[in-house]
Amino acid sequence: MRRIPRCMSTQHPDNASVPFFASTQVLAGEDEIKEAFYAYSHLGCDEQMWDVEGKEIDSFVVKKLLSYYEPYFRTNTLGEDVYLTLRVPNPTVETAEAKVLLETLESIPRSFDAARLFYGRDVNPIFEVILPMTTSVADIDRIYHYYADFIVGRQHLPLRSGDVSVAEWVGRTCPERISVIPLFEDLDGMYNAADVVEGYLADKDVADQRVFLARSDTAMNYGLVSAALSNKIALARLDALSARIGVRLHPILGMGSAPFRGGLRPDTAERVGLEYPSVVTFTIQSAFKFDFPPDEVRAAVGHLEARSIGSARPIDEERAGELITRYSAAYRARVVELSDAINRLAVFVPRRRARKLHVGLFGYARQLGGVTLPRAISFTCALYTGGLPPELLALEALSADDLAFVRETYPSFDAKIAEALTYADLDGPLVPAAVRDAVLRAGYDWQPDDGHLGLVRRIREALASGQDTFVPDLVLQAALVRRFLG
Repeated sequence: MRRIPRCMSTQHPDNASVPFFASTQVLAGEDEIKEAFYAYSHLGCDEQMWDVEGKEIDSFVVKKLLSYYEPYFRTNTLGEDVYLTLRVPNPTVETAEAKVLLETLESIPRSFDAARLFYGRDVNPIFEVILPMTTSVADIDRIYHYYADFIVGRQHLPLRSGDVSVAEWVGRTCPERISVIPLFEDLDGMYNAADVVEGYLADKDVADQRVFLARSDTAMNYGLVSAALSNKIALARLDALSARIGVRLHPILGMGSAPFRGGLRPDTAERVGLEYPSVVTFTIQSAFKFDFPPDEVRAAVGHLEARSIGSARPIDEERAGELITRYSAAYRARVVELSDAINRLAVFVPRRRARKLHVGLFGYARQLGGVTLPRAISFTCALYTGGLPPELLALEALSADDLAFVRETYPSFDAKIAEALTYADLDGPLVPAAVRDAVLRAGYDWQPDDGHLGLVRRIREALASGQDTFVPDLVLQAALVRRFLG
């Protein structure tokens, strides 16, 4: 059985603090090479996700890591002890980035050659790619077969009639196969994840398959409760599928530091691990890495690396599905009401990565008269900046019975609401009366963070008086208090 990484360092730009090694506040280029090395060598992460979406791709990342940090990689083999996993564009959705996928796949054999020269033996430094916004078997299968048939397969063809083969001309192409990790990002994706994975594996002789479940976009599109419950439904179904087909499935759960986006931080790592016992790999996003002391980060990563993996917790899918439908409708209606305020505040959120993220999944522009929203991190930061953490949205849609079910099925729910309330301004104009009443009715007891509350109110005063130039710094100060942007 191959070793499956436990902590996947990612490039999600949710950090308030700028890392010490960064040349500017916006990480790009060589800084991300440094970041990967830092995640491996100093924080203990055993995997780095290398995102090639929406930026000038660095397809020489393997060569640079091995040449810049030779002593480390002499004793920590890339592809065996630590891992580099590419996140590629989805041509079905991201048509402008479609050919970036092909360029990225072409770079895998060249990375193999670089590693073979470095280690003096065959080493696969990259053998997995992540496909975002997966919706069908065809999405994953096309990448698998393109690599096997059009990149590896052509090495056996002659360059011209009677001439040498491509392999004889430029050398053999390795690895012969890659694994494709489907990333499911919306409600339908969560519900269909097991079926899609089963269809993909039907004609493949594999013992292990990783499956990636998102949290940020699911929360942004459908709310905190829907995101958590749909993740749990997907995990339970993947467990059942694994038992049925005899393939070991290894879930990855994408979680940010904000409670809304998963609430995985160094101080919550143990709680999150217990909440999702079947998850093998958790994402270690930028706020986790850079907004906490390194010793705390290392200790939390160490805990996640060492924890025992169990079975997914059972869930009443019928009850959860009915609740998700009602709660999501209330959440989406509330977000539409707040969209102008969200967009107004989002422009002040500082950038932390030199890229545009992939296209959004939020369907309002199509369904409700052209309402558009920022991406998940800016969306979350905007609402915290306005004194209305998104965790509180649609709380009024939960009955007493609903709350009891959520608390039983999603044990950390109350902790997430309590943390969000610490940074809320329930007397602020952005908070609907129904949300305020729901908080009180649910019996939450909390103590506001006075420093954060003061910053939120200063932001509101600055905007009201036309002093917009002061707002970006205040937004950042509030994020530093929370230890995450959004």
